[in-house]
Amino acid sequence: MDILDLTAVELGERIRKRELSAPEALEAVYGAFRARGRNLNAYAAFEIDPARTAAERAQALLDRGEAVSVLAGVPVGIKDNISVRNCLTTCASKILRDYRAPFDASAVRKLRDAGVVPAGTLNMDEFAMGSTSETSCYGPVRNPWNTGHVPGGSSGGAAAAVAARECVCALGSDTGGSVRQPSSYCGVTGFKPSYGRVSRYGLVAYGSSLDQIGPLARDVRDCAALLDIIAGPDSMDATSVPFPDSGFLDALSGDIRGLRVGVPEECFGDGVEEDVRRCVEAFLDELKRAGAVLVPLRLPFIRYAVPVYYILATAEASSNLSRFDGVKYGLRAEHYNTMEELYTRSRSEGFGKEVQKRILLGTFVLSSGYYDAYYNKALKMKQMIVDGFAEAFGRCDVISLPVSPTTAPALGSSLSDPLKMYLSDIFTVPANLAGLPGLSVPCGFDRRGLPVGAQLLGAVGADSTVLNVGYAYQLATDWHKRRPRDSEEVSGNA
Repeated sequence: MDILDLTAVELGERIRKRELSAPEALEAVYGAFRARGRNLNAYAAFEIDPARTAAERAQALLDRGEAVSVLAGVPVGIKDNISVRNCLTTCASKILRDYRAPFDASAVRKLRDAGVVPAGTLNMDEFAMGSTSETSCYGPVRNPWNTGHVPGGSSGGAAAAVAARECVCALGSDTGGSVRQPSSYCGVTGFKPSYGRVSRYGLVAYGSSLDQIGPLARDVRDCAALLDIIAGPDSMDATSVPFPDSGFLDALSGDIRGLRVGVPEECFGDGVEEDVRRCVEAFLDELKRAGAVLVPLRLPFIRYAVPVYYILATAEASSNLSRFDGVKYGLRAEHYNTMEELYTRSRSEGFGKEVQKRILLGTFVLSSGYYDAYYNKALKMKQMIVDGFAEAFGRCDVISLPVSPTTAPALGSSLSDPLKMYLSDIFTVPANLAGLPGLSVPCGFDRRGLPVGAQLLGAVGADSTVLNVGYAYQLATDWHKRRPRDSEEVSGNA
């Protein structure tokens, strides 16, 4: 078997048994990246020298018997908005084109301490603003199942690389579905932990109350193994939470007998493609065969999630991105006469259109004349969503719904219809608004051969429960083991 057909846990076992070394595993990933070049455009950068140094350090830890993680020696791709020391961390934006992070994000530091190898930064939507990975300054990422389609976003590079075997597993970020939706579009497994489960220190902020780092991998076991490493409270992040549970990989039993799975009727009606509905209903049937009990639910507040999310997320983005002004941080325009012109030209030249649009929207909803009408009202609606989920989890243990109403759209089609792109987040943004854990698992294909993902949500802190339900499903099915043909052979036709 090719090294890159192994899951992360399987690769880690081979490395511990001395059948492979950490440097050999890294070179296999680097070789796959070089062989395909920019066909998928999944990587923002692959700086091999720092990665080789990290692999040699990891191997030294293994040789001394100091690396205890099951993923020691395994190379992990890092989304381009998560700081990796001395490496380019650009958020796929011109405004940060030369920025090298002087420190590791807490999640990356924990990987290094566990003997895991940070390897390459992965392409994404600029500043994580998008659902298609087309707004990157490096150009769009392509879906490995059909290169004429998007991989989803904003962690599209991570999902595409994992699916195409250009990457063993990866860390992404999820602000409104940015781990789960591209995982669904690319046929891989993606997990958004409960808010506060993983430190955000070193993650370049988009929406601070919504952002969460999470793993993308071949299967649930890999996601659980990564979460074991990166989870935990952090003194550098005031929003991190000391949840009592840990040991996510060991907690996977696959036993879901008697577990109550809520099925919200609002998420299976008009607007959901027939193929998506069929695959997710088959997913529910499989859970039922494994002993779960399906519970009908009503979640009427779902229809408010998208407007609430885009008001709050853009408001926070307006504040978070104000630091990139050409003076304190970021690209500085070469030609200007006044300070005002410096700010204007630097931000106009540095930020792409989608980022500019969201900054303007966020500034508008925070302005004195509209703060109460929009931002305050959105905060109240967010609390209604939090309360609605709390009530729902009184009647079920997890909630199942599609990840997205559709499979991956064709390249260019979403950018030409921004409202359609925003509405594609309708089933993912509620988890971020309420701080819930969410999992995307592959559950089939549409008639064009594009992957479909099923989503599981749990109550705050119930990450182990959500992962175990996904694990039970993957024990009974093999959708997560399917791989796209070599991307060079895939048709680019929509």
